[in-house]
Amino acid sequence: MSRTVGVSTSSSSLRSDSAAGGPYRVMVVDDSAVIRGFLTRYLEEDPAIKVVSSASNGVMALKNLARTSVDVVVLDIEMPEMDGMTALPKIREQDPTVKVVMASTLTKKNAEISLRALQLGASDYVPKPETLRAVNASLDFRRELVEKVKIYAAQRRREQGIPQPEGLNSSGQPRAAAVRPVAPARTAGSERRAPVVVVARGRRQEVPAAQPETPAKSDRIVLRQPSLFPPEVLAIGSSTGGPQALMKLLGAMDRKRLSAVPIAIVQHMPPTFTGILAEHLGRVSGLPAVEAADGMPFEKGRIHVAPGDYHMIIERDNKSAVVRLNQDPPENFCRPAVDPLFRSLARSYAARTLAVVLTGMGHDGLRGARELVAAGATIVAQDEASSVVWGMPGAVATAGLCAAVVSLDDMAGKLNAFLGGGR
Repeated sequence: MSRTVGVSTSSSSLRSDSAAGGPYRVMVVDDSAVIRGFLTRYLEEDPAIKVVSSASNGVMALKNLARTSVDVVVLDIEMPEMDGMTALPKIREQDPTVKVVMASTLTKKNAEISLRALQLGASDYVPKPETLRAVNASLDFRRELVEKVKIYAAQRRREQGIPQPEGLNSSGQPRAAAVRPVAPARTAGSERRAPVVVVARGRRQEVPAAQPETPAKSDRIVLRQPSLFPPEVLAIGSSTGGPQALMKLLGAMDRKRLSAVPIAIVQHMPPTFTGILAEHLGRVSGLPAVEAADGMPFEKGRIHVAPGDYHMIIERDNKSAVVRLNQDPPENFCRPAVDPLFRSLARSYAARTLAVVLTGMGHDGLRGARELVAAGATIVAQDEASSVVWGMPGAVATAGLCAAVVSLDDMAGKLNAFLGGGR
């Protein structure tokens, strides 16, 4: 099934449509008319999305982009005349504000190309099922496609000062979903918690710790004192927008300080992609990086990436630490998930854990962060302004679990300081 989308409307009228807070505007680029039809139908099932243009290759996409304003381009990789990787930098040059989501079949080759595309300016990728039948049948693919298109369209409008579609917040989610998370009921002994630092409208002051059941207010973040113990492990959890954030963060960190601890990373990703991610992280950090294997020693100076479809935990005795993988049920709809890793580190490293929560949708990592904080660990979260989606980091930040909430640009310096024994 194919669908032709008209693109004759003038740019000025199209821009006024966006300025009025109309649906997110999307261009679909794929050499298969059937796939274009499927993608258009799935996207337009959400009333917040309108497919305003379609193209069968990069050449047509560039011509269409010159005539119509779009928030997001969904871009296939393998196409005749001009493929996606050739078109990507040209699209970004023609309209630097547009967000590009790569759509590729789930092969090792395309996983490598997709992650390389992120370094060339793509915002994200969506693993596309390998057959037409699978594309039509996969509910997970439909959900991920719509979710990511809305997230990055919302990001573009936020950056450009354009209103979001009615009823959606600045992350492209229903406004009701922006309610701050409520912490669990107070447990025995919680009244003895140490004072914390409050950051409120730029002022810092020491006050009694907020009780866990008290939700953080929107105009402040309550910070805890970091651990008194130097970190012996660095753990990072991320999701939407995470690959770029991870590459930027690890590429900016001090190699000597990174080499002094083992590094564990959970990025929500499918199989095949996690191994390629490890290779990219190794290149930008200058450290050995691997897709973790069950029973692998958890070594200092090595980056261990949780493999797709497996939870990763760390077990430690007095002499050594090892990686364990399992296929226990998904947590927070994810496998791998951040919570199992954080819980295991609360048991194995306790107050000597430095844990980081980067951009991502949902609240994976929140429960594990609570256990880490109870064990005395230090938590750092990415701030809202630099996050693609402030779901995961926002959950831990507004729950009062963090010693620092900083921008991605400032994150490396903050982690370097903690790893060096500073506070």
